[in-house]
Amino acid sequence: MPESSRLHHSRDKDYPSRDRRDEGGPEDRRAPDGDDRSRSHREKQRYADTQRDPRVPSYTETSSSYYDDSQPYHHKGALYNLRYITTSRGICQAMEFFLGLLLVICAGVNHSNSGRYRDIASLGGLYQYYYGGANAFTGAEAQKVQQLDDQFYQLKLPPYVYSMACGGALMLYACATLALGVFRVPYRFPPLLLAEALLDVLIGLGFIPAVAFYFIKLQEIYNNPICKEREAMYSSKGHRGFECNLNGADIAGGLFGVLGIIIFPVSAVLAIRGFIRVRKMKQRPTEDNNL
Repeated sequence: MPESSRLHHSRDKDYPSRDRRDEGGPEDRRAPDGDDRSRSHREKQRYADTQRDPRVPSYTETSSSYYDDSQPYHHKGALYNLRYITTSRGICQAMEFFLGLLLVICAGVNHSNSGRYRDIASLGGLYQYYYGGANAFTGAEAQKVQQLDDQFYQLKLPPYVYSMACGGALMLYACATLALGVFRVPYRFPPLLLAEALLDVLIGLGFIPAVAFYFIKLQEIYNNPICKEREAMYSSKGHRGFECNLNGADIAGGLFGVLGIIIFPVSAVLAIRGFIRVRKMKQRPTEDNNL
């Protein structure tokens, strides 16, 4: 009897503990509730996506389209992203930079070429033997040619100086807009995109009179009597390359100017498209908070 009563007593102690485990509820089920909570969160998110207006793009879609039209963009927490350079706007701004660089190079070639005649034959000796003869200017003729070279060089400087200045300014502008895009400043201040578009349109339209003035001024220089007299003196000695015509650098500079008429309006269109996308990205969180 004592042993049986002791067994019954121990079983009675086990039953309340088992009942407490069965009736324990929230405290004993906290571990599996985490999966249920995440599952319900995913279901709510899926339901919210189905109820979203398909006409309004999501934040991920608009942010990726702002940087690239084909590849999704993942923000990594940095203030800048070099992937912007590979987008349509980044490539266009890089082309603007190289366009300004080419304008500076074409104008610099003619600016650095003074073309002054060197009277080496008048030094005598071997110089007279190698550089003298019927094709050499000596004495008063050499001084006259040098004077004409100096006058012609001063005459042709203004259009090349202005071209170099415009090309350098375009390079600085392209670098500034490219840096703003890399640091995502237009995303934080969208009106900058409208200002950029306005400047691009003005620059593109400004290229039209600039190119016309460039060729008109060069034609006036080559029709000047100084250039004609200089050409005649060099031709009398059989020297070539001193004709009063447009050279290769002049033509290349004009063609690059025509290219600028195309590139900058295209950049303005891309800036406007970027502004529209950024505005949609800014409006999306407000719409979510109003739901």
